[in-house]
Amino acid sequence: MLNQIHKSKKVVLIGDGAVGSSYAFSLIQSQIADELVIVDVAKDHAEGDVIDLEDVMPMAGPMGIRAGEYADAKDADLVVITAGVPRKPGETRLDLVSKNARILESIVRPIVDSGFNGIFLVSANPVDILTTITQRISGFPRTRVIGTGTSLDSARFQVALANIFHVNLQDIDANILGEHGDSSFAAYDEATIRGRALRTVAMEKGITEDDLDQIEVDVRKKGGKIIGLKGATFYGVAYGMMMLTRAILNNQNIVMPVSAPLSGEYGLKDIYIGNPALINSRGIAKVIEEPLSDDEKAKMKRSARQMAEVLMNA
Repeated sequence: MLNQIHKSKKVVLIGDGAVGSSYAFSLIQSQIADELVIVDVAKDHAEGDVIDLEDVMPMAGPMGIRAGEYADAKDADLVVITAGVPRKPGETRLDLVSKNARILESIVRPIVDSGFNGIFLVSANPVDILTTITQRISGFPRTRVIGTGTSLDSARFQVALANIFHVNLQDIDANILGEHGDSSFAAYDEATIRGRALRTVAMEKGITEDDLDQIEVDVRKKGGKIIGLKGATFYGVAYGMMMLTRAILNNQNIVMPVSAPLSGEYGLKDIYIGNPALINSRGIAKVIEEPLSDDEKAKMKRSARQMAEVLMNA
């Protein structure tokens, strides 16, 4: 039997700030890719990060890593975009639209012109809107453009629930849906703890609706709190990006809440929004329409409507 030829797995990272460098570190530790090219307008910083990250290889394992240009995307499997102006204290993610949409235009066009034919993974904010814009600029099928969406919000939600219910994180199945931002909402009606309805468990433990509402508020404000304390958030989203990268490069079927392209789900279409999706080597293999309650469907539509209004002026 002939040995199968190993196809090199190549990732191009655009943007080497706090999120980008944390992602690169996670990528080397996980040994998913064979090659990583880091592109940043601050070329010295990208080169310095490459040299710094090389020191991890004797302990984690070898990986080709170098600084490069947009043209290096021509034979990449995945282009990860974290470049953009970060959110400042007191600023909403939607405040960043006009700034980061212009930056995105200058990135996506040369990447497509290089001959890139892989998958885009977007993490710049506001991520749902910028993912939609990336798809429109690139002309790629919507299944091959993914945003990190509410994966980070959902992780924060699960941590908060584990703390108040005093259970392991693995016991919780619960997500934040909608915009990765102020119009997001906790999908409590579908959430479970150890396979049981969360609201039922909450009633047994004396956890009130007010308590649950406060968790949702705290989760929504957590990013701003971190930014106020240390200037940026990056570990959680970077690790989530690594998980998505692994699913794409290794064709692992995983379900995560991402910026998913809706095509009629919840009566919505032509927009990316935080929602569970099946991810594998094809990108978004399936958008999963959750059995939302009428109240939650209204929240999803309200979130989508708010982003659609912003997109019209982007």
